[in-house]
Amino acid sequence: MKVSISRVIIGIECLLLFCTYLWYCQPKGITVASDSAKPEEKYIKWVDFTVPYEALQQAYELDVSTYEQEIHLNWTELLAFLGARYGGDFGSYSSKDMKDLGEKLTSGETTMAELTKDMKYYAYYLEAYTAVLGGMVGEYEIQVPKDDAQGTETGAQETGEKIWVKQYGLKAYSPIARGYEYQDYDDFGVSRSYGYRRQHLGHDMMGQVGTPIVAVESGYVEAIGWNQYGGWRLGIRSFDKKRYYYYAHLRQNFPFNKSLKEGSVVQAGDVIGYLGHTGYSAKENVNNIDTPHLHWGLQLIFDESQKEGSHEIWVDCYQLTRFLSQKRSRTVKNLETKEYHRVFEMRDPAAEEYKKSIADKGNSGQSEK
Repeated sequence: MKVSISRVIIGIECLLLFCTYLWYCQPKGITVASDSAKPEEKYIKWVDFTVPYEALQQAYELDVSTYEQEIHLNWTELLAFLGARYGGDFGSYSSKDMKDLGEKLTSGETTMAELTKDMKYYAYYLEAYTAVLGGMVGEYEIQVPKDDAQGTETGAQETGEKIWVKQYGLKAYSPIARGYEYQDYDDFGVSRSYGYRRQHLGHDMMGQVGTPIVAVESGYVEAIGWNQYGGWRLGIRSFDKKRYYYYAHLRQNFPFNKSLKEGSVVQAGDVIGYLGHTGYSAKENVNNIDTPHLHWGLQLIFDESQKEGSHEIWVDCYQLTRFLSQKRSRTVKNLETKEYHRVFEMRDPAAEEYKKSIADKGNSGQSEK
C-alpha cells in the first residue's frame, strides 16, 4: 500500500510539534537522562540562574533571623521552592510569595517536605541553587576591634586590639575590597570576538588599576598564571568542588598576592590580586584590554567532565554581585612590600576542615613509608 507524500509530511510535522511541546514544558536547566544513559552521566547539564537580588536578600534575611530557633529556614530551600513554583523564571517574583512561605514554615503550619513532596522539579532546583550558593552562608569566626560590641567590620578601626567572635551569616565577600569604587552592569552573554566569536561568561567590574581583589568564597588555588584571553588570572575552587571562581585581567607586573601558588588555601575576603587590564595577547604581561576592570566568573561543576570544554556551566553573576556588595573586606597596604592584606582575619570552618584533611593525608602518606 502506497503512502502519499503529503501524509508523510503531516506525520513528520506532528512529531516535531510534539517534541517542541515537550521541550517547552520542561523547566529550564533540567537535562533528562535517557533510560539507556549510564548512571554516572545522570548529573545536571545546565543551570539558568535567574534569582534576583531582592529574592536573594529576602531569603537570606529569613535564614539569619531564624538561626538557632526551633524552626530554622534554609535560604537555598526557600529559593528552590520558588524556583520550582515559577518554573525557573523569577520574572514573576513577588516578595509576598517569599513572606508567605516563611510565615507558613515558621508557624508550623506546614514543612518544606510537605510543601515539596509533589513538586516534580524541586530536587533539581535545590541541587542547582545549592551548587551556586552552597559556600556563602554559615558559621564562621572573624576578628573585630575589642571595643566593637556589635562584632562587625563596618566602621571598625584598622589598628588596636582585636578579638575573635563567632558569627552566623554571610561569609562570602564582594570581589572588590571595601572603599574602592567600581561600575558595572549586567553584561553576561554579550558577544566577544577576540580569538573567536563567543559569549561573555562572567561579570565585569570597572575600576582603578591596583584595586585589591578579594576571594568571594574560601577555597584553594587551582589555576594561577597567564591566559591569552584573561591575561593574568586566578582560578579558585570551592572545597566541595562545585564552584570554580575565575578572576581575570589582573594588574600588569604585580597581578597576584605574592604568597599564592597552585594549591594555596584562601579564606573568603583574603586579598588575592589586583585589578588591571591584561589579556587578549598570546604574549605574557601585556595590557590589551581598553578599560581596566575585574572579570569574575562562577562556573558550576557537577561532574569533572564539565570543567573544560563544550559542557561548561557558567552563571550570570550580576545579581550575586549586588547581593555580595553588602560585605566588602577592609584592606590595608604594607608600605614596604606594596602588598595589601585584609584588616580583620577570618576562620572559615570549611577551610579549617580542608587544611586538616590535607595534613591528615600527608601524615598518612609518611606513615605508610
